[in-house]
This record gives sequence, structure tokens and C-alpha cells, in this order.
Amino acid sequence: MMRSVRLFFAKPATIVAFAVFVAIVVIALAAPLLFARGPFTIVGMPLLPPGAPGLLAGSDVLGRDMAVGLAYGARISLLVGIASSIGAVGIGILFGAVAGYYGGLVDELLMRVTEFFQIIPSFVLLMVLVAFLQPSLGATVIGIALVSWPQVARVVRGEFLSLKAREFVQAARTLGMRDSRIILTQILPNALPPILVVGSMMVGSAILTESALSFLGLGDPNLLSWGSMIGGSRSAMWVAWWTTVLPGLAIMATVLSLNFISDRLNDALNPRRQR
Repeated sequence: MMRSVRLFFAKPATIVAFAVFVAIVVIALAAPLLFARGPFTIVGMPLLPPGAPGLLAGSDVLGRDMAVGLAYGARISLLVGIASSIGAVGIGILFGAVAGYYGGLVDELLMRVTEFFQIIPSFVLLMVLVAFLQPSLGATVIGIALVSWPQVARVVRGEFLSLKAREFVQAARTLGMRDSRIILTQILPNALPPILVVGSMMVGSAILTESALSFLGLGDPNLLSWGSMIGGSRSAMWVAWWTTVLPGLAIMATVLSLNFISDRLNDALNPRRQR
């Protein structure tokens, strides 16, 4: 375990990425403590530049504080990214574990269902799902989870196909363990490293997807995210660059840091990379 931790933090770029992501999470969690007013509060004239009195990041097209919006937007973007990734990983583990462990007809049936979700353009399906469920935070999380799980299922299935023939699994069967116990206590813990890597990458992808939905007006109208900040300010992007550039930079920093973290997780948890 300690060796994996040392390998994870072996490169300075990973330390910087990890520090950036932790800082974003802290700002998101502490937003109500850092700012007395909410993100929808009008604080001054519209389109005041960064550095204006009392406005560190300027104001948007409605005269709202951009700094407050960025902090509260981080809460929504991170919540959607993490919650939808957890949902997708859960569905993917269920399908992939059952398909890989039992094989045969069960594997064929579950993989055909997985392929059905993969052949449909994921963003088009997501827009249809969110529009059908009515744009809201819950609909966004459910929609992203439902279009993202197939890649997890593929990874989990491959790991289970490889691990179910190992000696420790055969020994568990000989001892009379039930299939559910073998899956949960013997195979799944050994399949976790690639699942963790895929899951960490999916958080960044989910944040980008939520931003695209909000930009198109399919986000929760009662909540402010980085994507909705960009979407609401696109008409002023040529005269007030900060209204779109600042939330765009926040998205970019979060996704890049998560990509660095997932790459280093792959190195740290992969035994071949360790050697």
C-alpha cells in the first residue's frame, strides 16, 4: 500500500494536480462559509471587470458576483461528476461481474444489452433522457450514469474472465462458498485497481458532459454550475471575456487534474508498472 502511495506521488506534476483538485473540493465545500450571499444575488452593475470594488472576479450579465458563482458552481459540477460516476460504476460492476463470472448465455445477453447502449450516440441519448425526466440535478446524474456504465462493464467483465480461473477462486469454490460471496470477497477486490482508474477518469468526463448539458439549457434551472455560467454568458463573451473564460478555466483545471490523477493511479496500482 505504501509503495503504491509513493509511486502515486513520485512525479511533481501529480502532486500539483492533486493539490489543485483538493483546493477545488475545499472551495466547493466551504462556499457557504466563504461567501455570505448566494450565487443568484445581484450585487452590482452587469459586466463589471475583475478587480472592481468588492468583485474579485467581476460580475456576470445579470450583475451577480462571478467569484461566488465559481465557488457554488464547483459544488454542483463536482456533485454531478462524482455522483454520476458512482452510479455508472455501480451499474457497470453489476453487469460486468455477472457476465464475466457466469459466462455463456448470461454473458451473451448482458453484453448485447451493453452494446445496445454503446451503439447509440451517448450525448443524444443523454439529452433525450434529461428532457424526458425534466431538467434537474437528479435527471442529469441519472442520465450521465445511464450512458456511461458500458465502459465500466467491459473492464469489469474482462477482469472477471481473467480472475475466475485463478487458484484462489477455485479454492473458494472447493470450500463451498456461494457465488455471491466469491464475487464480492474474492474476485471484486482483485479487480478494483482498473475500476478505480476508470471511475476517476469518468468524473472528469461527467463534469464536461454536465457542462455541455447546462450550456444547452438542459441543466437544473434552479442551480448554478460552471456550464450554466458559460451558457448564460455566451452572448457577452466578446465584450466580457471573464464571464466565460473563468468558468471554462475552472472546468479545464478540474478535468486536467483528474486526468493526471487517474494516469498516476494506473501506474501506482498496476503491478507491471510498479516493477
